[in-house]
Amino acid sequence: MRKYRRQALQNVVQSRGIMNATAVSHPNIAFIKYWGNRNSALRIPMNGSISMNLDSLTTRTTVSFQPSLPFDELIINGHEIMGAGLKRVSEILDLIRAKANINARAEAVTENNFPSGAGIASSASAFAALALAGSKAAGLELNERELSRLARRRSGSASRSVPAGFVEWQAGESDDDSFAFSIAPPNHWDLVDLVAIVSTAHKKTGSTEGHAIAPTSPLQAARVEDAPRRLDLCRQAILNKDFNAFASIVELDSDMMHAVMMTSTPALQYWKPASLAVMEAVRMWRADGLPACYTMDAGANTHVLTLESEAQGIEKKLRGIDGVENILIARPGGAAKI
Repeated sequence: MRKYRRQALQNVVQSRGIMNATAVSHPNIAFIKYWGNRNSALRIPMNGSISMNLDSLTTRTTVSFQPSLPFDELIINGHEIMGAGLKRVSEILDLIRAKANINARAEAVTENNFPSGAGIASSASAFAALALAGSKAAGLELNERELSRLARRRSGSASRSVPAGFVEWQAGESDDDSFAFSIAPPNHWDLVDLVAIVSTAHKKTGSTEGHAIAPTSPLQAARVEDAPRRLDLCRQAILNKDFNAFASIVELDSDMMHAVMMTSTPALQYWKPASLAVMEAVRMWRADGLPACYTMDAGANTHVLTLESEAQGIEKKLRGIDGVENILIARPGGAAKI
């Protein structure tokens, strides 16, 4: 019966000229960070980056092209969004409309099961899902590389949420060669990301603004120059499943990015006292022999990476740190999918 109802609804949709599709994607945590653009309009980054998709954290987006709509509409977690947020979505939809040779406006309805705008890469999963759902609804059949490039146009890290598992985004020099690809599938390594939530507040300064001021830091040039070395070390650590080598380079890269943030003009300071407490605890645990390391994106929440065998014990330790409100648990996730 459910099958027939679904088919009947689809017939109604088609009869009204509505084209729709739903996609699900995951945010990612960057091990080697993206911070600063060579070309802001195209989101061509200053350096390549490496990340892991987070399986239990999801964005679900439905895009419906409707001839009757006078303008694009955006609804996030039940709330209509206007202004800059809608503009970014419309810019991706405009790219899709141009490729598909259609003019219809669209409604985009999206839901996250994790905090948005809090340093957990909600824009990455949002634009990966939007690129896939929007292109499918418009009748396009884009391959993974094309989807990664499309998602990148309004959120650089979204390019990494398109492929599966452990992902590398090559910086490239143009729109055509700046895209992400998998370097290992989700089941390659039993890493677990324990996201210590110390704040669910929407950050005052978003990543887009932060990328723009990155060149004002006297440390940014050195960070970018050293990026190829860090990329090689991180890639090899993942492929060899060498946790100690992985931990050293991931923490170094995170600290370097935040050093750039704190020495930019104006200075950006995302850390909270609880963020520092988690980082200090993780260093002590590793010194005592536990496989654990930290990394932070542009936000106060701290990602603690460990192995499956130690995840339960480290989760318990994290919950005992003052200021940690909750723990989100994620393992390597798959690709964006319809």
